[in-house]
Amino acid sequence: MACKGLTARVRNDSHGVRMLKGRTIAAVVPAYNEAELIGATLESIPAYVDEVIVVDDGSTDCTAHAACACSRRFELVAHGANLGVGAAIASGCTLAMARDADVAVVLAADGQMSPEDLPSVLAPLLDDQADFVKGDRLAWPRAIMHMPLHRFAGNHVLSWLTRRALGTRVADSQCGYVALNRCALRTVRWEGLWKGYGYPNDLLSEIVGQGLRMTEVPVRPVYGEERSGIRLWHALLMIPFLIARAWLRRSRWGAIERPWPTSTSSTVMQTASARLPSSATPTHDEAPSSQA
Repeated sequence: MACKGLTARVRNDSHGVRMLKGRTIAAVVPAYNEAELIGATLESIPAYVDEVIVVDDGSTDCTAHAACACSRRFELVAHGANLGVGAAIASGCTLAMARDADVAVVLAADGQMSPEDLPSVLAPLLDDQADFVKGDRLAWPRAIMHMPLHRFAGNHVLSWLTRRALGTRVADSQCGYVALNRCALRTVRWEGLWKGYGYPNDLLSEIVGQGLRMTEVPVRPVYGEERSGIRLWHALLMIPFLIARAWLRRSRWGAIERPWPTSTSSTVMQTASARLPSSATPTHDEAPSSQA
């Protein structure tokens, strides 16, 4: 049974007060049946993130109540039914845009996207080197030791196909650890984003088609207690379908060979820690209790 007694939306009364480098940062957290892990995920989000938007995508467990039990303030959006992770991200990013966020970053509710990598992911946007940043797990040192072998191999194959379909460089097309600046938030047609698994390919296709500046930065592969909703048919049927659709879109754009920003991923990673605060878990003073 879904948890009852919660309003569809919990407003944060203090968003926009910690502005980083003059910019407000919003974290979008899509969640479906993540009652066991969402609390730890929210507590781990650094204090310099101004706004946290949790999108409960029709959970049938107590995901929303578990989120409200943690000390991190957030805004809750509840889907009445399970629409898919892509739809949840679209809802969260649309709300971040409405809240005038300068940057929105997607963080998985199950902790698979480490907040320790936020400085690297945010730096190209805050330095106006890119409009869209993608995480690259395959570039992490000894990534093959941290990822299940079938995912490591599958990501290489699907990323190769994506590069051919879009005519642009992308090392890890399946990574959902992404961040967008205000320009990208306003440019992406969120209502048309693929609603389920495979949304990273669809979002990447939209970014390339709109001519936005992109870059990738290494992020750590995190695999632990989470239960993946990705099934074999997603990899064998759904994602190839989305790659083919991206190729058809590209045929309408014409040949696109857009260079990515000149700064390399390794440079971004080395300098990010000097520009941003540490990714420490917010204290009670920094992040007051959630409001239901």
